[in-house]
Amino acid sequence: MTRLHLTTRTTLLAIALSLVAGPAMARNDTLDFSVEEAKSIGPVEKLADIPFYMAGQKHPAVKQELGSGKTNKRTNKFNKSDEHACSIAFMSAIIQLQTRAKQLKGDAIIDVTSVTKDMELASATEYRCNLGTFVANVALTGKIVKLK
Repeated sequence: MTRLHLTTRTTLLAIALSLVAGPAMARNDTLDFSVEEAKSIGPVEKLADIPFYMAGQKHPAVKQELGSGKTNKRTNKFNKSDEHACSIAFMSAIIQLQTRAKQLKGDAIIDVTSVTKDMELASATEYRCNLGTFVANVALTGKIVKLK
């Protein structure tokens, strides 16, 4: 076997192995984080004056249900911890739900749940975040209401 032929075979083998190993190394984790921690880390200055209540969290009596909101927000993870990236995605999702509440003339969002990979997390204190190698993703649903 010539030296050139051996080098070509080695190179082709290395490329083939990298194509197989690449997807195996991609990250795809689902983690739960504290809502209170997210409020202290995420972009809270952009929050609207519309309160949100996680599923199971006590809230004032509801006068009228106006509809629902669903959101799916992502943020890049470059130079961020998992928790920081997820907090930004969570708060961005809340801001989008608040925008929907304004459109429907609602004054609160209740029963906010996380929905990730068709798995729902209904928690008064936590939300769920899907973490890839470069992106953090939070999907939320909630009911838009007018309170009494």
